[in-house]
Amino acid sequence: MDVIEVEGGYPIQGTITVEGAKNSALKLMAATIMAPGVTTLTNVPNIADVHVMGKVLKALGAKIDVLDEHTLAIDTSAVDKWETPYSLVSQMRASTAVMGPLISRFGKAIVAMPGGCNIGARKIDMHILGLEALGVHFEIDHGNIHATTPDGLTGSTVLLNFASVGATENLMMASVFAKGTTVIDNAAREPEIVDLANMLNEMGACIKGAGSPLIEIEGVSKLHPVTHRVVGDRIEAGTFAAIGAIAGGPVTVKGFDPVHLGLVLKKFDQMGIDITYEEDGITVSRTADLMPVDIQTLPFPGFPTDMQAQTMALLALAKGSCVVTENVFENRFMFASEIQRMGANITIEGHHAIVRGVPAYSGAEVQASDLRAGAALVIAGLVADGTTVVSNIHHIDRGYEKFVEKLQSLGAVARRTTRPDEDVFAD
Repeated sequence: MDVIEVEGGYPIQGTITVEGAKNSALKLMAATIMAPGVTTLTNVPNIADVHVMGKVLKALGAKIDVLDEHTLAIDTSAVDKWETPYSLVSQMRASTAVMGPLISRFGKAIVAMPGGCNIGARKIDMHILGLEALGVHFEIDHGNIHATTPDGLTGSTVLLNFASVGATENLMMASVFAKGTTVIDNAAREPEIVDLANMLNEMGACIKGAGSPLIEIEGVSKLHPVTHRVVGDRIEAGTFAAIGAIAGGPVTVKGFDPVHLGLVLKKFDQMGIDITYEEDGITVSRTADLMPVDIQTLPFPGFPTDMQAQTMALLALAKGSCVVTENVFENRFMFASEIQRMGANITIEGHHAIVRGVPAYSGAEVQASDLRAGAALVIAGLVADGTTVVSNIHHIDRGYEKFVEKLQSLGAVARRTTRPDEDVFAD
C-alpha cells in the first residue's frame, strides 16, 4: 500500500507550474474519435485518469503515440468499435465522455454506467434526456447504456435541469454532426467546456456561445484532425494556492489563467490571504491570521466543488466559525471525518458543514476518500504538529502529476512510501 508521509512545520515557498487540466484533457481525448486521423494534444497531464482514457480509446481501436511526457498523438482512423469495456469505465466517470463522440461517428454506443470517486450518485439522466431530444434511443441492460440513432441525429433545443459539465460536453459533441441547429440552454460554463468547444471548432465544428449559459451548434458533415494545447489546470493551481496560503508562502503558481479561479481567489482574499496576479499565474502568501468566510459550491463561475476540501482545510484553522455548503456532490463531506482526526472541529448537518476554527492540526493517520480530499489532507499535514500519513493515495494519482515531487520542490518534507500489506494468515 502506497502512502504519503508529511512532516509538518517546515517553510513552504517557491514556484511551481501546473499541468494541463485533467477535466479538459479527458474530454479532448474522447473528442478525437470524431475526427479520423492523427490529432495531437499537448500539455496533457501524466496522471492515472489520462492513462485510463488512453486504454479506453485503444480498446475502441485507436493508436496512441507518446511524443513526449505531455504530448499524445492519437490516431482514430482505425476506430471500429463502439462498446467501452466495463473494467475501464468503472474506474472513472469521465470515460462516459466517449458516448457523444461514438454516437456522432457510428450512430450508436454501448457504455457502462460510470465509476470514479465515491462522492455522489453520478446520475447521467441529463445526458440521456438531452441526447433523446436529438433522436438517440436508449436502453439500459445489465448496467450498460445502449444508445442507437434509428432515424439519425436532428438538432433540437435542450434545457438542462442543472448546468452539468458532463451532459453539456456529451450533448455538444453529439450535436456536431446533427442535422440543423442544436441549442443547449442552461449549459455548463466551465473553462474546460470552452477548451473542448475551441478544439472542436478548430476541427471544423460550428459552436457558438461556449462559456455562456446558451450554446448553439450548427451541424456539419465532418471534422478533421488538429494539434491542440490543453488549458492549464485551475484546480491544481487552486490546490497549490491553498498550500501557499496555509503555510504562509510565498508560493508562485504558473501555467493557468487566474480568471478561471475567480471566486476561489476572492474568497481567499476575504480570508486574509495576499494574492499577486500575473498574466499566467499568481503568487500567494500570508502573514495574518486566517479569517472565516462562508462558501457554497456551485457550477462555474460559482465556487468549484473540486476546491471545497482544500479550502475547508484552511477554514478549519481560521479565527472563528463559518459554514461550508456543498450543492454539487452529496458525499463530498466524507473528507471532514478524516481531517477531524487531525484536530479539526467540523459538524455536518445535511449538506452544510459548520467549521469552527482550531489553533493547530496534529499529525495523524488518515485516508483519502476522494481525489481532492487526499490533496487537502496533505495540505493540512504540511502545518500539522508531527507526522501525517495519508493512505488511499491512488485517488491523488488520478488528478495530480508528481504531487510529492512538487511539494518537495517547495521545501516540504514529504515522501511517498510503500507499506507492506499485513496478511493475517502469514507466518
